[in-house]
Amino acid sequence: MKLKSLIAAVAVFATALSASAVASKQTILINDEVTTHIVMPEDIKMVDLSTTKVIGNQCADNIVRIKPYVETDPEAEPTSYREGELLGTLTLIGERHLAQYDVVFTATPTRAASIYQVQYSGLQSYINPEVSMPKSEMARYAWAVYGSDRKFNQLVFRANGMKAIVNNIYSIGDYFFIDYSLQNKTKIAYDIEEMRVKLTDKKEVKATNSQTIELTPAYSLNLAKRFKKKYRNVLVIPKLTFPDEKVLRIEISENQISGRVIAMTIEYDDILNADGFDSDILKKIPYTVHPHIYK
Repeated sequence: MKLKSLIAAVAVFATALSASAVASKQTILINDEVTTHIVMPEDIKMVDLSTTKVIGNQCADNIVRIKPYVETDPEAEPTSYREGELLGTLTLIGERHLAQYDVVFTATPTRAASIYQVQYSGLQSYINPEVSMPKSEMARYAWAVYGSDRKFNQLVFRANGMKAIVNNIYSIGDYFFIDYSLQNKTKIAYDIEEMRVKLTDKKEVKATNSQTIELTPAYSLNLAKRFKKKYRNVLVIPKLTFPDEKVLRIEISENQISGRVIAMTIEYDDILNADGFDSDILKKIPYTVHPHIYK
């Protein structure tokens, strides 16, 4: 169903392209001695190559690699391409943007880029009903939130020599951006095994009556698995509402048998106090940012 929606959205977009937009396709030069990696600024949903003269695959969420097809059968006719020969058209369909390129052969390996960075300025937007906010945009908002001052003062939790603080909660589009910090008051570094987000009962009840819903975050800025003293992260979850008897619980546990666990409990009243985030703040954030913090 999602694939059908994506194809339908792209079809509508394609029929709306003007002749001038089609004529202004950029060129990617490729050579049989160089593998060209094309890096999109957002996750790629679909790749289309209009030719058998170019081979390749999607090697990462936002990266496609291509090179000219070369016949390896010694009994077959050798493959040969002319300098400047148009091998085909490459179409990259991202979460909310689309790009088309003329793929042209060059006999000079140094003219073929091993890495081709796709810029937002060269993309065409389209309406994808399955994606309300691309991950690249989430990353930019997350970095803006990460650099903001703390506004929440009442959400502080302590356990096992650890201190957890909810700094901010922002409502942006269809998502909540939860900005939190961890402080390790011990001399032992903290190794993160997992982070879980749950919607659970406010009061402890019998396990047979408890109803806990596990939530999957749409994005997490900080992917570091170890810290000594301080750690900060921005977690993105889809917007939700829940009754007063439920709480949103973020639980971080250590990767040891007797590991330390620290949890943050967010009540619905705290969610209702989530601030809006002016999109103008993104003007200060570059289009291309590091998608995650790794250490």
